Amino acid sequence: MRIGEFTDSFLPIVDGVGRVVLAYCEHLGKRDNEVYAIAPMADTGYRGRYNFELIDFLSAELPGGLQWREGIPSADPHYLAMMKNVELDIVHSHSPFISGYSAMRYSLRHKVPMVSTFHSKYYDDFYKVTQSKTVSELGVKAILEYYDHCDEVWAVSSSTADVLRDYGYKGSIFVVENGSDTLPKESQGDPDEIKQLFGLSDDPVLLFVGQMNWKKNILLILEAAAELKRNGEKFQLVLVGQGPNSNEIQDKVNDLGIDDITKLPGHITSVKELDGVYRAADIFVFPSLYDNAPMVVREAARAFTPPILAKGSSSAEIVEDGVNGRLCENNADDLARVIHEMLSDTDVLKAMGEKASETIPVPWDGIIDRVEERYRYLIDHHDTVPSRLEEIRNYLKKLNPVDILLSDDQK
Repeated sequence: MRIGEFTDSFLPIVDGVGRVVLAYCEHLGKRDNEVYAIAPMADTGYRGRYNFELIDFLSAELPGGLQWREGIPSADPHYLAMMKNVELDIVHSHSPFISGYSAMRYSLRHKVPMVSTFHSKYYDDFYKVTQSKTVSELGVKAILEYYDHCDEVWAVSSSTADVLRDYGYKGSIFVVENGSDTLPKESQGDPDEIKQLFGLSDDPVLLFVGQMNWKKNILLILEAAAELKRNGEKFQLVLVGQGPNSNEIQDKVNDLGIDDITKLPGHITSVKELDGVYRAADIFVFPSLYDNAPMVVREAARAFTPPILAKGSSSAEIVEDGVNGRLCENNADDLARVIHEMLSDTDVLKAMGEKASETIPVPWDGIIDRVEERYRYLIDHHDTVPSRLEEIRNYLKKLNPVDILLSDDQK
């Protein structure tokens, strides 16, 4: 098959969506598919090492020092020329924004099926930026209209599908989980080297990996850490990542008096180094209520590091409390209690880590089996009814009349 994976997040950023797209491209490419990653332009390094083709388009830095870039495909003549000569059997979008519209235009123009995966809680994202319920609801309404014009919508877990239905989506949703393969020996990081690099002692390590963004419930982690320190618990806290609230989080660490036991190394791009961080940790603390099916939880479990997740969160779907991880209430006292209980019995903690490694990561090969099967089904059953195509065309014209005309010129 000839497959286009469209994304607004890709290398060198190693956030969850970017890692999912990279895994799709690499694993599909290994199976003799002709795979294209289509993403905003960034420093992705030497491209000869990839088993897929990378087609990137003009992009600009986002404000606030964020690591992501905003793509501008319609203003990039080289990208438009490249896409004119690429013949795909199916397109798969991982964003309902710029790359998603690009995928939809290609689908319309070449009459091929389009899949789009719902990855994030976009209402929360809109509200974080606007602080307006009305604006956030309008944003969600626009996203639902986008998904209504896709041939099929995927979600990364059952709870994620429930979020999309709660938003008001009425169509069918196909669930395809994210995978997480065991790393080859040469790609495994050395926990001792990481401890030396970060200046860590032999005290237990509590780890968080993700955006430095309050929406990830990081305040809960900091307050629990402060309580544990007051109670005389010996531990270290490592917060890996960057984001819009990095400085505020550092200030809060200082205010709570936990700066002597807390490390904020920033964004780690090396997969091997990040794996070493997971392996150096004793507990992966991730009480986010925002995330749907976070890759970081699977990656930590792959390194035998059991998670603590918030009860009722989408993330908690993969954890059996007390078996392959722990669940806590959404308050600092309960998180501190659970951490204390886990650190109090090293044998139980080790057994929990082993069970996490057995049950939480799902090998990508099995996931890609389902992906290929579904792609083939959609290709064989694609609906090219003229009225349906005209409906999509009108939708895209409504979004940006100039942009759709530019795309039509590429016929």
